[in-house]
Amino acid sequence: MSISHLLEDFATKPGAQSISITDVSLEEERVEAFEAGYKAGWQDAVKAAKEDTDRVSTDFAGNLQDISFTLAEAQRDLLGALRPLMTGMVNSVLPYIARKTMGERVIETLDAMAREAATGPVTLVTAPGNAAALEALIEDRALADVTVRVEPSLGEGQIHIRAAGSEQEIDLDAVLKQIDAAVSGFFQEQQKDTA
Repeated sequence: MSISHLLEDFATKPGAQSISITDVSLEEERVEAFEAGYKAGWQDAVKAAKEDTDRVSTDFAGNLQDISFTLAEAQRDLLGALRPLMTGMVNSVLPYIARKTMGERVIETLDAMAREAATGPVTLVTAPGNAAALEALIEDRALADVTVRVEPSLGEGQIHIRAAGSEQEIDLDAVLKQIDAAVSGFFQEQQKDTA
């Protein structure tokens, strides 16, 4: 026995329209379906690319921030390690170098003053600690008409050179203080920047 009497027959339904598809309309439907799928795929690809770009940009920004933080830490640590070295140089090495080169500086100044002021006696006014070294320098160079006078109020890095009504001052103490202030100021600024 057949069960066809239980199933509805759509082919014979009154008022039903029959649909006929030609090869041309079938091909048009296929092209439209292909175009719709292509557009949907393109939109998905653009969306995925944008999400990847956003993710990469976020990761890159985070990495740059990490690098910046690490660089700031390294710079702070390096400057912290250099501070004792720089302070030691300013406090001990530079004064030693200044004392060793003071004689050459005096000779350069005397030569310049001698060219300007023709002739006459020259007086070197200095601290008590510099007198012996300057007198030895005068003897070694056989400088005539140059005398050394001691002035206790002057620092060891100070010398006044007086000749023919003019006076020049060599003040290595002031230079060393300026260098010390510059080094201290540099480290203080670096601490403010890292804070």
